[in-house]
Amino acid sequence: MRTDLAVIGAGPAGLAAALAASARGVRVALVDAATQPGGQFYRQPAAGLGAGRPEALHHRWRTWERLRDGLAASAVRVLAEHHVWCVERTSQSFLVHALLGPDQEEPAEVHARAVLLATGGYEQVLPFPGWTLPGVVTAGGAQAMLKGALVVPGRRAVVAGTGPLLLPVAAGLAAAAVEVAALVESAAPGRLTRHAPALAGKLPEGAGHAARLLRHRVPVLTRHTVVRAHGDDRLTGVTVAALDAEGRVRPGTERHLPCDTLATGHGMLPHTDLAEGLGCSLDGLTVAVDHEQRTDVPGVWAAGEATGIGGVALALAEGHIAGCSAAVHLRGTAPAPASATAHPRGTAPGPAPAACTAGTVPGPAPAALKARTKLKRSAAALESAYALPAHWPEQITDDTVICRCEEVTAGAVREALDLGAGDVRTVKLLSRAGMGWCQGRMCGTAVAALAGCARTPAKRPFARPVPLGVLARQHSQEGPS
Repeated sequence: MRTDLAVIGAGPAGLAAALAASARGVRVALVDAATQPGGQFYRQPAAGLGAGRPEALHHRWRTWERLRDGLAASAVRVLAEHHVWCVERTSQSFLVHALLGPDQEEPAEVHARAVLLATGGYEQVLPFPGWTLPGVVTAGGAQAMLKGALVVPGRRAVVAGTGPLLLPVAAGLAAAAVEVAALVESAAPGRLTRHAPALAGKLPEGAGHAARLLRHRVPVLTRHTVVRAHGDDRLTGVTVAALDAEGRVRPGTERHLPCDTLATGHGMLPHTDLAEGLGCSLDGLTVAVDHEQRTDVPGVWAAGEATGIGGVALALAEGHIAGCSAAVHLRGTAPAPASATAHPRGTAPGPAPAACTAGTVPGPAPAALKARTKLKRSAAALESAYALPAHWPEQITDDTVICRCEEVTAGAVREALDLGAGDVRTVKLLSRAGMGWCQGRMCGTAVAALAGCARTPAKRPFARPVPLGVLARQHSQEGPS
């Protein structure tokens, strides 16, 4: 199909962008891998499950209702179950390649004059002895099971790691009649207190989750971490221990918590594969954008977690701004974006440029511009407050599996370092860590930490696995070079 703007990702950022651009007269195709819009944050149970009160599982439900109803009333064309694996830049447009349906074997293409990337993020999980046992799930995975399938991962759970996601996950499980043995948070409360001014807008939400935990009598262990998960065929319990001020385990503080589920997570990382494939510049691990959410590749915008993990409110603001900007440029009421300069993450976006306010197409709402500035400060504060424990790699034993896809242990990674590997790529070549199905998304943080280097984006030609038959058919259609 052909369209003016292809928005990739139907989470909060993608929905806000698609609605903003469509309202300004732009033909929009909203492309997403899920069966229905909403993304991970607004994941909905299937209609056949007969959920009586789905709003009980969600925060900001009224916002979702406005987005859902606005999408239904708009001219946006929703392309569900389209798994995008590559975006090609041609001379005058872009070609979005996707795989259709749950089997992901049939190809589909979308031709667009411009592309807006709202690809979101994925969870970061730190390995520890026993983390591959059945019963150990990611925090977001436990939440997705509850929201999307109305099921719980077990009867007695421990929620552990670090980051603001742990609070709603623990509160949601407790409300679903799961006995939450403990919420184990590695960050110290004082780190949040130091950032109190920047986090003032987040306090009501956090206080609400805390009140629910208190009501369900969930113990909260701050400055603690999971040392080991126990079990033979499946999880039977975990050992947790206190951390000292430097992030090391304090000897003698270990305690055993029986459980059949461990929901663990350590923050989020941005999905940048499609942006990298298009040649967009990155700022660390995030897609670099300017005031209008433009990348440095003309015709490509980005919004939401791909440009920096900041939560749903920031994603909505950025999506609205990006959709307005794309509409202005596609309608020809603004200068060409060739002079756009991407601003590093964390810098103040400044006032809206003339391109967003002049011409016949209205620019973004001033409230969105103001909210973006404020919410970026909050996001930076949360990132600092929930930093990973400084010495967490010291807890990884040699027999701990690091790369689950290729079953590479920490001992094998350390052996590669002894052989002279000094970066993630060389470790990968010597040990196969990161060569599996997830292409290093799950093990990348651990491999980089063991190698003593900062994590860098992995350059992948495709954003997801593609059947060879699809590539062969595409090549035969193009003909010999």
